[in-house]
Amino acid sequence: MTHPFPFDPTYGYDEARLLRVPAPVGPDDFAEFWTRTYEETRAVPLALERRRIESPQSDFKVYEIEFDSLGGVRIGGWLTVPKQGTITHGMVVGHGYGGRTEPAFEKGAVAISPCARGFNRSATPDIPGEAFRHVLHGIKNRETYSHRGSAADLWSAASALLEFYPDLASRLHYAGVSFGGGMGALALPWDDRFHKAFLQVPSFGNHPLRVQLPCVGSGEVVRSYHRRHPEVMEVLAYFDAATAARWIKIPVLVAPALFDPAVPPPGQFAVYNGLGEPKELFVHQTGHFPSPTEEPEIREVQACLDRWWIS
Repeated sequence: MTHPFPFDPTYGYDEARLLRVPAPVGPDDFAEFWTRTYEETRAVPLALERRRIESPQSDFKVYEIEFDSLGGVRIGGWLTVPKQGTITHGMVVGHGYGGRTEPAFEKGAVAISPCARGFNRSATPDIPGEAFRHVLHGIKNRETYSHRGSAADLWSAASALLEFYPDLASRLHYAGVSFGGGMGALALPWDDRFHKAFLQVPSFGNHPLRVQLPCVGSGEVVRSYHRRHPEVMEVLAYFDAATAARWIKIPVLVAPALFDPAVPPPGQFAVYNGLGEPKELFVHQTGHFPSPTEEPEIREVQACLDRWWIS
């Protein structure tokens, strides 16, 4: 594939080799750390606020929503509710590392679209709202690293959705792309309220390998930092999406890419490889890069999801 990058965005891996990339085992207290983080997050009172706003889609009601998360950080986002038809499930929707400026609209679902701490409606002077700074924020300590709070914000978002729609407790799902895919993998093992998930081109899988691979995404900033501070691997070991995947017990559909200049494919596939059964795989030809297959794949993925959420 023709591209402008000074490196090969396949990194020399074909699909067969990608399916052999391991998920790191992680530190001995990996589960203890995340279980404690989950408990701390659930103990924070939500202080929920919701206000209806004009909807850009006539068949959905839209609300701005705010709630408190880990550390008392105020999180903003949107809640979308279908006006007609059967509501089949609730969904927490994570976003990419570019942030989000509008809500997700999910067919047949009440969906909450939180902005990760620091971004857009969750902006705060203490946390950068730009990916290349956010990915290093607090990275010297596992307790202060931005990704700990970002994963926690997804649990708080789930609590907010279920506060308003408790009848969806048995049908709560998660969907996240790129940054949201990685954060979802970190969050899912410890919260048994989630029943199914979709992780698209997930970031932050297999950090020991990621720091060896050049890219144009946030991973390059971490690579550079690692060269100056190799001890950072001790912190990153607790934030490895592939390690977390080993602990996920619910069905997960993963859609990694074979060619991706922003999120190296070996890390994406490591997340899939780390999962137990049941799981499903949809392989994108490219991620974070336009290609002739992009539009057909979007339609195919949506068809897969329409089946996945209700099966």
